[in-house]
Amino acid sequence: MKKPLLSSCLPWLLALTLSTAALAEKADRDKPMNAEADALRYDDLKQTSVFTGKVVITKGTIIIRGERVDVKQDPEGYQQAVVTAAPGKLAYYRSKRDGVDEFIEGEAEIIEYDSRPDNVKFIKRAILRRYMGAALGDETTGSLIVYENTTDVFTVDGGVQNRTAANPGGRVRALLSPRTPASAAAPAPAPSATSAPSLRPSSALGNEKK
Repeated sequence: MKKPLLSSCLPWLLALTLSTAALAEKADRDKPMNAEADALRYDDLKQTSVFTGKVVITKGTIIIRGERVDVKQDPEGYQQAVVTAAPGKLAYYRSKRDGVDEFIEGEAEIIEYDSRPDNVKFIKRAILRRYMGAALGDETTGSLIVYENTTDVFTVDGGVQNRTAANPGGRVRALLSPRTPASAAAPAPAPSATSAPSLRPSSALGNEKK
């Protein structure tokens, strides 16, 4: 039987849900958090919480899904979360970017969030996508993808863990769409579009294999 999380029993967990920084919509910070799982083990002394069994966490535009979610808060109040996928599947993360009609969506065998550096890591069979409305804008795959919330910079590493039949070398694959139309004859975008933040991939793509 699935057990919904009561926010009153875990007030510190509200900060876990990736609501700060540029990645998430600012309004998410004021939205209630809902969590659902087959089982929950909470240790107040250690400030740890373990959700298991088809875990779903939502808070505003944020959606997190996985087979297991481990959450820990350190003495300084920072939270760390590890989302683990079921065997053969991928954990999932999605959030709206602030001020624009864009969403960040990521999948991996393991997803880690650390509020101290404020970043999200997608580990093993990692995929990061940016949607502009319903249209796919960017898509990047690798063995490890690290997204820095405060700077909108992401880095991607390839390697052995990224090898597939279609990509035996395990190299990074990326589709990066331009922010403005390529044609000079295209009308100028509205001011709100030109002022919108854009993703900036790191120039260093490490561990490429040939």
